[in-house]
Amino acid sequence: MTEMMLIVVVAAVVVALAAVAVMVVVLIRSRTSAEPQDDVMAELAQAQGAAAQRLEAMIRMLGDRQSQLQNAVNERLDSVTHRLGESLQKTTQHTSENLQKLHERLGVIDNAQKNITTLATQVTSLQSVLANKQERGAFGQWRMESIVQDCLPKDSYAFQHTLSNRTRPDCCVFMPDNRALVIDAKFPLESITAYRDAKSDEERKLAGQRLRLDVGKHVADIAEKYLIPGETQDFALMFVPSEAIYAEVSDSFVDLVQKAYRSRVVLMSPSLLMLAIALVQQNQKDARMREAADQIQDEVGRLVKDVSLLGDRVRKLQTHFNQANEDIRQSVVSIEKIESRGEKIQQVDVGDNNSAESNVIAAPIRRLEAGG
Repeated sequence: MTEMMLIVVVAAVVVALAAVAVMVVVLIRSRTSAEPQDDVMAELAQAQGAAAQRLEAMIRMLGDRQSQLQNAVNERLDSVTHRLGESLQKTTQHTSENLQKLHERLGVIDNAQKNITTLATQVTSLQSVLANKQERGAFGQWRMESIVQDCLPKDSYAFQHTLSNRTRPDCCVFMPDNRALVIDAKFPLESITAYRDAKSDEERKLAGQRLRLDVGKHVADIAEKYLIPGETQDFALMFVPSEAIYAEVSDSFVDLVQKAYRSRVVLMSPSLLMLAIALVQQNQKDARMREAADQIQDEVGRLVKDVSLLGDRVRKLQTHFNQANEDIRQSVVSIEKIESRGEKIQQVDVGDNNSAESNVIAAPIRRLEAGG
């Protein structure tokens, strides 16, 4: 709009200057010529009218240009407004979607934070359990019992079973040779914990010596209490309730593991205990299959005897059938003979005057009718 007003002012100035120029020209002519004053005024009025027409035409043209410019500006404003509305709508939609995704992710993060809090509580509870010696022993025994219960039938093991020397190991697995495999779930975790938490070489050395003494004493107790000739297996299992602790002992105390093995005590991690229990389960299954095979052989022997007895009875029955066939054949022969004699009797001519002959012939007929 400012540009339009500037154009109108410039046009008015141009028209005014043109009018002034015309008047100047007219005045100059009036001075130099001898024409009358009326002609000069008429020419001046004519020039002014022409200037007014030009000014009016220019104003109309400027009005048309202003109208066109306003229409173009309105169209541009409408287009820009439409595009701006679409852009705002898309931006609002994308913002809403992003906010929804953000809320979902915040929900996931909230659930994860809750799980982390729960896990932290459980870890704290586990630390409190492992801090107590009795609860730690119960935890190790629970892990051992879970492994045994998951792999073996109930009648093939017993917990706290009393042996002949009045000792009660944590678990006894009954093998097919009627000798129990003893599993002890106790392990001196204080020593390995002190060894792992040692900060200096001196503390680590002292903790290692303590670990050797504690594990060696425990191994000696197992070998003395739970290895009974004829009642238990030749070796016993010491259960270590942690894979990390078992790996630490196996790597750093090889001499201790070998000493336990020479005492016929084998250290077992949870995975190794599961493998050992699986082997025991397979051994028990093979023993049951051998027992079942013996029973099958006994049953097959009895079946063979029954079949032999049935064969004898069938042969006797066949003899009876053969005798019955022979009796039937002889009966058929007798019937054929009787039929032949009956036909001969029918062919005899019996007279009324010869009564003696008729009596002689009639007697056999009466016997036949009577079944004689």
